[in-house]
Amino acid sequence: MKLKTLCWLLTGWLSVGMANNEPVAARVNGEAISEFRLERFFAEYLEDQGRAVASIRNPKAYKQLRQAALDTLIDKELLWQESRKRGVKIDEQTVREQVEQTRTAIGGTDKFLQRLQDAGFDEASFTEYTHRELAAQRMFAELTQVQAPDEQTVRAFFNEHRAEMGAPEQVQARHILIKVAGDADAATVEAARLRLMQMRAAIAGGQTFASVAQSGSEDVTASQGGDLGYFARGQMVPAFETAAFALKSGEVSEAVRTPFGWHLIFVENHREAADVPEEQGLETVRAYLARQQQTQARRQVLAQLRAENRIERIDDD
Repeated sequence: MKLKTLCWLLTGWLSVGMANNEPVAARVNGEAISEFRLERFFAEYLEDQGRAVASIRNPKAYKQLRQAALDTLIDKELLWQESRKRGVKIDEQTVREQVEQTRTAIGGTDKFLQRLQDAGFDEASFTEYTHRELAAQRMFAELTQVQAPDEQTVRAFFNEHRAEMGAPEQVQARHILIKVAGDADAATVEAARLRLMQMRAAIAGGQTFASVAQSGSEDVTASQGGDLGYFARGQMVPAFETAAFALKSGEVSEAVRTPFGWHLIFVENHREAADVPEEQGLETVRAYLARQQQTQARRQVLAQLRAENRIERIDDD
């Protein structure tokens, strides 16, 4: 079980008794999920995504995220109830070990008990939460077991997508840019080109491309000596790409015109396309198809549980 903040752990499962006196967000086969539980869980749900409630200013987005959090709570309750129906057993030793892991993660007994007290719980209620969480997780794991993809499917997928899995042809390049507006007159365009050719002459005379780019380029990459790193076809504008891939390693282009202005391009390295080794590719495909099957199984199981049980979503009204 993933260890998170105690707030997340406790709001995942509030006892029905605690929820009876609270406004209700949803009921699952009559078991209440309180608004209090949803509010606490929603904050932690957003935090887990690196967001905060206050940062969501779009009412529609806020409602969608809140409903997604409620969906998660409903799924937890469905899995717990299903585990009871099917008699899933979690031995006491496993529960105790998990509680002790949480106690240690929080910082020892005193801090653990203080956190529980601050949240209005005691160790017994947290132990019950842990039992429910482990039972629900085991139930989900049992319901979503899938067979490994068969080798015929793996090989067919690999053969179809092998070209996409290999490394594409790439160049490592630097460039110098002299900006020219798209509507500039001929004299301005030519003046910019001549400035660039003076820089090319300086490079031919012994100055490094990077130093000339640092002092003369008008692109944001000037401070890095015009460094563009590696790029494949389709990542740059056509004229720039054509010129770059036509150069050999160590060559500097003539002036290249693009919608941004005039460029000089220096290719530092050229990597040819590389095919993925067959065994490596097959293993990658096996893992990919297994993940796809697992994801589909999880969606189907949860959809089936929702369809077979009585769910009343009051918070959506």
